[in-house]
This record gives sequence, structure tokens and C-alpha cells, in this order.
Amino acid sequence: MNNRRVFIKKTAIGGAAISLGGLVLPSKSYAQVLGANDKINTAVIGVRSRAKAHVKAIHNDKNARILYNCDVDDNIIEEHNTWCEDNIGYIPKVEKDFRKILEDKDVDAVFIATPEHWHAPMAIMALQAGKHVYVEKPCSHNPHENDLLVAAQKKYGKKVQMGNQQRSAKSSILAIKEIREGIIGDVYKGEAYYSNNRGSIGKGNVIDVPSTLDWELWQGPAPREDYRDNIHPYNWHWFRNWGTGEVHNNGTHEIDICRWALGVDLPESVSSFGGKHTFNDDWEFVDNQQVTYSFKDNKFITWTGHSRGIMKPERPGRGATIYGSKGAITLSRNAYKLYALDGSLIKEVKEAAQSATTNTRGEGSLDIDHVGNFFAAIREDVTQHAPIADAAISTMICHLGNMAQDAGETLMVDPLTGKILNNDKIMAHWKREYADGWEPKL
Repeated sequence: MNNRRVFIKKTAIGGAAISLGGLVLPSKSYAQVLGANDKINTAVIGVRSRAKAHVKAIHNDKNARILYNCDVDDNIIEEHNTWCEDNIGYIPKVEKDFRKILEDKDVDAVFIATPEHWHAPMAIMALQAGKHVYVEKPCSHNPHENDLLVAAQKKYGKKVQMGNQQRSAKSSILAIKEIREGIIGDVYKGEAYYSNNRGSIGKGNVIDVPSTLDWELWQGPAPREDYRDNIHPYNWHWFRNWGTGEVHNNGTHEIDICRWALGVDLPESVSSFGGKHTFNDDWEFVDNQQVTYSFKDNKFITWTGHSRGIMKPERPGRGATIYGSKGAITLSRNAYKLYALDGSLIKEVKEAAQSATTNTRGEGSLDIDHVGNFFAAIREDVTQHAPIADAAISTMICHLGNMAQDAGETLMVDPLTGKILNNDKIMAHWKREYADGWEPKL
């Protein structure tokens, strides 16, 4: 084994971080951390949209390189190759089957931006192959996978970071530090919201699989279905076989920020109200939803999701507000605003560079910071901003929101495990069915 790979596997020396009110931040920029010049070879799996933010963030690290682009769609690969040449100056090797990438000993870390039904199974396989993993949110398609991925990280000992990139926003980190110090008194409520005006996905027609698409590998662990013309490349989000709905697709971000600010983990109860109101199409989830999570010490989080209809009165497309006994704080990916109880603005802290908030790529400076933190964790064991053991809690909360909506009643929850109490019917959905030979196992 050469010195580079020996170094990447080492545990860091101490003293690389300072503590700020329960938060841990690097004492210097990641580029200055001892060993930051050690090369990390990566592969990016699923390269249509969100992955481009990953690629730019990887490329920002002068000693990280993308060895592979991987996708099951030749058209997406062709477009991405051109984009890479234009944006990073080289075209990585191309592979359609990610399993071949996992066999390559030179790959240190994989970035997963596939459809959601692949997130946990692929991450677990990568861990078993000795790779570090950066996985997009949500980190699992169902609660069983959530628990399994956390167990896999613990068993195989590699770094796993989820793509909830606002955890690396300097303004948000400052806000959480000041919340811990009592700037708005005793915090009791987190209000998260997302607003969009998504169109109809129509009624899908069964058609021949395009010759450019490996539909078998695209489905992977999911039970087999015929190919229809309204699934790939994006609308899989709204089908239960592959997606998890808007509470995961976008709610994960702001629910995670609220949980971070309130200092809570799993709730004691969950209720959800909503429905599919806008179009008569194949969309299988609610398109407007209100979820309330109750935690110990009389704290609670609400999530309001308007997938198909802009929220009024006018407000940004997404965000989170944290309420305390002495004031309130609004947190976006780009700014932190502090308000008095009378609603007057006390101060505003903006990010040095802006990040996109509502498009499907969502790229910006936060990706650079979040991937930089992931690389620093690999190289020097710097504390991760979104380690999977914590990120999975936010993902589990979103699963509970869907389960409460399906149940049509308030669910009582074991706050240690997230499992539903006294409702066997809903607990039957804790784990999905898998295609033969594809069920993830440790």
C-alpha cells in the first residue's frame, strides 16, 4: 500500500478544531489543515443535475480528482462529459455499472446523487468496498434502510456525510452558536417551509425502454415495474417505488435546521395533514402538507410543504424560523436574521457567496464548504458537519411525516428508536420489498 493510501486511512492528530457552544469548527481553513495536500480520488454516481454541484465542489479542492462519472443513461453521460470539459477542464472515465467502480482500489470516496431508492443500498455497498461516502439527502428510502446505513458506517468505519449542506453555512453555524448562548432565550419552536409551483406529471404510458437507458440497473433494489414515459429522469420523486415525496425531497433541509437549532433528536409524536389537491395525475404523494412534530420539554417543529402552489403571503421559496422566549431567528442557506419579539430586525449576517435554493441543482458555496468538510474529515478526522449518525435522525423524522400522513392520525413515537407505538399497520411499512438479490445486508 503506498503512502497516499496509508495517510488517508490514518486517524487525525488532535488540536485541529475549536469548540463553540457545542459546535466544532476547524481552527483554520480546510486548505490549511495539515495533510490537506493529500490526494483523494472520487467517483460521482448519478450525474444529471445535483451531481454537478458535487463535481464543482470536488474540483475546488486542488488535491481531489474525479476518476469516474457514472450513470445508467448514455444521454445524461454524454451531456455531462461535455459539461465537465467546459467546467473542470477534463472528462473522467465513464462507467454505467457503479459496482465496477467499487472494485477499483484507487477510488477513495464516492458521491451518490442517484434516485432515492438507491441512496442507502449504494452507500452500504460502497462502505463494504472500503470507500468513504457522500450521499445526497434523504439518506434512505425507508426507516429500515436508515438504521442499516448507520449500522454499516459504524461497522466499516468510513466517513459518511449527507448532503444537507446548510450545516456548513457559516451564518447558520453562527446562529446556532448564539442560540446555544441564549440570544433568543429558551427556544421552543422551529417552523420550516418549502414552496414551489410544480406542474402536472400526467398519466404515464408504458413504452419501450430507450436504448440509451439501462432500466434494469436504474431500478436496482426496487421491485420491477414497466417503463413509463413520465418517470425518468426526474418525476420518480413522486412515485413511492423510487421516491419519498416533498417532505424528503426538500423538507429534509429545513427540518434538519430546525432540529439542529432546537437541540432535539427524534420526536414523541407526529401528526400530518394534507392531500393531493392540484392535478389528476400519477403523483402518488400529497402535494400540500402540514406536519407537526412534538418533542420533550414542550418543543415542536412544523413543516409546511406547498409543492404545487406558491405560498402566500409572499415569502422566500424556502426557509426556517426559530422562535424563542426573547426573539426569533430566520435561517436560509444565504443569511441569518435576528428579530426582537416585536418583529424588528436586530441584525443580519449574510453568507460571503450565495447558493441556489429552489432549483434542482442547488449549487453554490455551501457545497464547496460541505464537501471541504467531508474531505477534511477523511484526511484529518476533522469533525463532520453532517455525519450519518446525526443526519439519519433528520431523515427519520421525514419518514415519520409520511407515515403520519398515511395513517391519518397522530402517531406516538419511541424517541429512542423512531418506531411507531401501538400501530402495527403503519409499522408494516418500516421496510420496503426488494427485488430479488438486491436487498442491502450487513
